Amino acid sequence: MVLSVNFVVLGKQDIAAEFGKKGTVTDLSLYDRKESDVIKTWVTPNGFPEKIQPLFQAINLAEYVIFHVDKLDKFTGEQIIALDSLKKEKGILSHTFDVDESKLNAMIKGTVVENYAKIDPEKIKEEMDKLEPVSNDDPSEMVIDHCFDVKGVGTVILGKVTHGKIKQYANLKLYPAGINVLIKSIQMHDDPVEESVCPARVGLAVKGVKPDEVGRGDVITNEGAVDVKTEIELNFKKNPFYKNDISENQGCLVNVGLQIKAAKFMSLSPLKLTFEKPIACKKGQIAVILKPESPTIRILGSGIIQ
Repeated sequence: MVLSVNFVVLGKQDIAAEFGKKGTVTDLSLYDRKESDVIKTWVTPNGFPEKIQPLFQAINLAEYVIFHVDKLDKFTGEQIIALDSLKKEKGILSHTFDVDESKLNAMIKGTVVENYAKIDPEKIKEEMDKLEPVSNDDPSEMVIDHCFDVKGVGTVILGKVTHGKIKQYANLKLYPAGINVLIKSIQMHDDPVEESVCPARVGLAVKGVKPDEVGRGDVITNEGAVDVKTEIELNFKKNPFYKNDISENQGCLVNVGLQIKAAKFMSLSPLKLTFEKPIACKKGQIAVILKPESPTIRILGSGIIQ
């Protein structure tokens, strides 16, 4: 069986080109390489720092973090807060020779990044090779990051199997739309397979849905396996570096998985959000509240969906 490992590369993103062959490029760039029976994928949020959204989507696609710091600025701070908000506890931390290590240590103190393996840049690959594939036997679930029409094939969906297995000819549901989807074929690393196991990156040819009905962050899973909501309540913690006030009816963006959707604060205590469009989510998932227009830090805070 082919196994998979997924990394997000932050800080100096161009080091990803040293690890794998470049594939899909949008505001996320994907690189991959097959080593014996393990497919390794590296994703970079190349749309960041211009936009905050790709940062969270890239982190959510990975089990492991490679954080190669080349400067200490507010965007480095945003990456540290993003990793801490999403509780990404397993990673590698390195920095270029001109980064002040004591200042970096002060920035990561008390965050998940503080516990990453701290290594010299030339040892990143060696350390990365020690990180093992992580899987689970949960019910089938896949999160989508890209979708397009291929002549002669139809709708093709790219994404990551987040739970269990995805099997050829399975009948599943696309959420939050609730559309029935048949998996016609599966590819991993351009090779056809009959099933793919979490956390594989896959390409699916599907029947039942058109590309314009599919959005990044949509989930393919069994019927009823996720909730579709227009309101959520969070066990919320404000980011201490976000200094502006929060008020009822104020607008924001909310990140859940790869979804990033517009919402408003319905109430502040408890913190409740109402969405313009439905969101697919589960109790216990992390939701991060973003303010892209903020001139300073753009991460307002985060919490667990109640």
